[in-house]
Amino acid sequence: MLQSKSFVRKTKQGKVIKVVREHYLRDDIYCGAPFCNVCDVSAARLSSNASTILIVDTNVVLHQIDLLENPAIEDVVVLSIVLEEVKNKNHVVYNRLRALCSNPLRRFFVFSNEYHKDTFVKIETGESPNDRNDRAIRVASLWYQNHLGSTVRVLLITNDRENKRKATKEGISAETVESYVKSLGQPSLLDLIVQPPSEDVAMEDVEDLRPSKRKVIYPEHKPMSEITAGLHRGIYHQGKLRVNRFNPFEAYVGSESIGEEIIICGRANMNRAFDGDVVAVELLPREQWQEEKSLVIADEDDEEEDDVHLPPNSTDDAPRFTNLVQGSADHENAMPARLSGRVVGIIKRNWHSYCGSLEPMRMPAGDGSVVHALFVSKDRRIPKIRIQTRQLGNLLDKRIIVSVDSWDCLSRYPSGHYVRTIGEIGDRETEVEVVLIENDIDARPFSSQVLACLPPLPWSVTSEDLANPVRQDLRHLSVFSVDPPGCKDIDDALHCTTLPNGNFEVGVHIADVTNFVHPGTPLDDEAAQRGTSVYLVDRRIDMLPKPLTEDICSLRADVERLAFSVIWEMTPEAEIISTRYTKTIIKSSAALSYVEAQARMDDSRLMDPLTRDLRNMNALAKVMRQRRIDRGAITLASAEVKFQIDTETHDPLDIGMYQIREANQMVEEFMLAANVSVAEKILKHFPLCSLLRRHPSPTKEMLEPLQRTAAAVGFFLDVSSSKALADSLDSAVGDDPYFNKLIRILATRCMTQAVYFCSGDLSPAEFSHYGLAAPLYTHFTSPIRRYAGMYQIREANQMVEEFMLAANVSVAEKILKHFPLCSLLRRHPSPTKEMLEPLQRTAASVGFFLDVSSSKALADSLDHAVGDDPYFNKLIRILATRCMTQAVYFCSGDLSPAEFSHYGLAAPLYTHFTSPIRRYADVIVHRLLAASLGTTKLPDIFQNRPLLTSTADNLNYRHRNAQMASRASVELHTLIYFRKMPTDAEARIVKLRSNGFIVFVPKFGIEGPVYLTPGGEKTGEWFVDEQQQKLKKTDGGVSYSVLQTVRIHINVTTPQPNREKLQLTLI
Repeated sequence: MLQSKSFVRKTKQGKVIKVVREHYLRDDIYCGAPFCNVCDVSAARLSSNASTILIVDTNVVLHQIDLLENPAIEDVVVLSIVLEEVKNKNHVVYNRLRALCSNPLRRFFVFSNEYHKDTFVKIETGESPNDRNDRAIRVASLWYQNHLGSTVRVLLITNDRENKRKATKEGISAETVESYVKSLGQPSLLDLIVQPPSEDVAMEDVEDLRPSKRKVIYPEHKPMSEITAGLHRGIYHQGKLRVNRFNPFEAYVGSESIGEEIIICGRANMNRAFDGDVVAVELLPREQWQEEKSLVIADEDDEEEDDVHLPPNSTDDAPRFTNLVQGSADHENAMPARLSGRVVGIIKRNWHSYCGSLEPMRMPAGDGSVVHALFVSKDRRIPKIRIQTRQLGNLLDKRIIVSVDSWDCLSRYPSGHYVRTIGEIGDRETEVEVVLIENDIDARPFSSQVLACLPPLPWSVTSEDLANPVRQDLRHLSVFSVDPPGCKDIDDALHCTTLPNGNFEVGVHIADVTNFVHPGTPLDDEAAQRGTSVYLVDRRIDMLPKPLTEDICSLRADVERLAFSVIWEMTPEAEIISTRYTKTIIKSSAALSYVEAQARMDDSRLMDPLTRDLRNMNALAKVMRQRRIDRGAITLASAEVKFQIDTETHDPLDIGMYQIREANQMVEEFMLAANVSVAEKILKHFPLCSLLRRHPSPTKEMLEPLQRTAAAVGFFLDVSSSKALADSLDSAVGDDPYFNKLIRILATRCMTQAVYFCSGDLSPAEFSHYGLAAPLYTHFTSPIRRYAGMYQIREANQMVEEFMLAANVSVAEKILKHFPLCSLLRRHPSPTKEMLEPLQRTAASVGFFLDVSSSKALADSLDHAVGDDPYFNKLIRILATRCMTQAVYFCSGDLSPAEFSHYGLAAPLYTHFTSPIRRYADVIVHRLLAASLGTTKLPDIFQNRPLLTSTADNLNYRHRNAQMASRASVELHTLIYFRKMPTDAEARIVKLRSNGFIVFVPKFGIEGPVYLTPGGEKTGEWFVDEQQQKLKKTDGGVSYSVLQTVRIHINVTTPQPNREKLQLTLI
């Protein structure tokens, strides 16, 4: 049966045309019930003994998805009209609904009512689309009722009063969500129901306010029409709100319209915005502008500091602590006030589920009665959330998940609902699950459909593989791997042979994962969704199943394996004469640890072929590394810590900073080279659809705090380029052995993150990787991941690192050449001047000048930042890292070539090629490289640039979440360690505040606030001298300088119930 849909639309040229679309209707669409006498039951998804079949309307799905995901809700029919409406209104809920419908363990069935001749309805004259869709849902419900007869009860679930009234009038059984859930006899399910906003009044006893006494606490949000007009007129400014992790009452909104961050101080000015919300901000009058990051707030102050009780739009609407820190601004060298504003509207919410616990309260009289409680998130940036529950006794000592439903302007707190219980507070497995949930990490076992895609074990290279003309047999070569001790998922190996002409043949061999992970399979879909493996302190969450990562693809010693190889001819000066890419078969002769590789290179008595190859590769890696550094690659640092774990109790026995041997850097260098080569190759062939990785340059503003810090201790950081910064960092060497490390950590924090991107999404000018000083980069491999153990910087590590970098660069060049618009690359944008300014201030405070004019200048400055403190350079590099943006993946067709570069690697082109076992980006790059060589067909995803761009976005999201989960895991195990073993240690001051300072503890790699006033109170007796980078007493007595060494006591306290924290106290 044929129907037609017609509508009019305006073309880009301004013409109005009529569009007619054919709509075919069928009579053979199955109902999904196994007991139906009419339909084909082979497609049945519902239960054979179901007593009730539920049909849900769109609003029930949008608002009650947590309830629908509970196993108690079963035998649900999802109409296609509902599915389409949900997709258009909330893509996150749509994905969750699709997951329910595709899960064979859940009985959810999609019925295509829009294509069935008996359930399709045309829109009537004067009928709104919403009313038409409601009528379509009722028609489908009535059809099911008549179709199945008396064998089962068909029930329409709707909270729409008018829709329910019409359904009842038409003879359709209908109930509200609450009515149906009550009929199930499971009171705990009622906690999952999202209450309509009108019921907020009934919950106000949480705030000890009677409904009659309720008053406006927050200003009403502006309507979108007014926000849009205000943005066009420059009255409002749009940006993402980020809450300070040390002060939940201070937030920042980056505004492109004015090119600066706007400070939002106090809950009143935050106006119900959550961390991550996209908001519209109005600037406050200049006299209400605040000092930047003036305070650190102790947990005990969370409620006392809250200022939401102030009447809106009054002269007191500015944050309460304005006057408390005003004394600081009165001093000559105090930090100047920064742009400050207030949130006037929410453009896009970032609400999701949160992990935490209920605030302790007295048990009410009676069992099962509704109780109103306050939920406290583990994340301090999230305000308390009020919920109602009928199971208070079961929840008070538990970690639970709560979702936010609404936040009325009459309410002090947002309203939410209970989702589920995770486990006992303090239990290790419970707290680890909290880490995974908070960072959206999928740790579920792989499904049977995914495992069915794997070849059976034991697996070995077949005669077909050996006879394959596109695969080269390299089993005769002396191939070896260098990895952390105990590594099972070995995804990269190396070889180095001397050629008759005196040059070297150097090969980077990567596990050929795409030989087993085929596009469009459940295995590929799962890997694409997970995006990356996640490394926690006590476990690894794999992207691919272990039979693949630890056996079939692992390049173990003395086992034949399939590989994808990048092979160069190099001169002794590490100049690349030629590059070739090929599928190979290898047989590794040795699987070395970094310690073993380093020992071989250091032992002058050893002259065997393997040791000779290691030394030759190390010599080449040193030249390559120096060349990258000369080009502007920056050696940054992070405050990573490593634990020695008890094998029985899994408690941490020891803790210390993670350090890298030169063996790591050797492998990494060749991995970088391979990644760059692959990036160039795929971009050449697929210019619009290559997946690359870029690292934007940090802005001047991002690096300014680093410059101030370095200057405070006498170091000048030149941030004019990545080369200048690298040189400055190398020079930052103080008396403290941790000084350079600390400076590099601070520099890292100034940076943006490197990201993946599609080559068709940016101009080539944006492709570069700032940190690598590479104009083009992708991920074909990865620098060595974090594993248990503590390593020192040694040559063997550096050798490995250098060749991994080289491989990634080569692959980036190859794929971009063939696919200029669809290559997946990785870029690292340059940090802005503003991002680097704090770093320059810090360095200047200790007598170091950091030149941030380029990545080369910064790298040189960092190299020269060497004080008497052995930790000085490390610290400066940590600070520099924090100034940077993140490197990201991108599609080559999305940016101009000028944007391709990787700032941190000083590479104009980069991608990830060398770690397909652990990163899905590398899987994509392997497919691009294979297609550029003509060995396989380019998969369909590369013809769909929006889909590829979406994939790159997901990879960036998963990559960042994996990093955050790793850090949260470290924080959890740090608490466990110091809970049992409080200790004293030396620390370095990295940030100054008007009530204390933030310190970095080199021995343990941890960071946190030290308060100079009881409980972090804001007494006004201290002020920050911004020019001298000192925290001074107003009476002219004691002062503290940035990067100064202090001695602290470290222990664990519980300032709020169920919220442990690491406490650092000045001795």
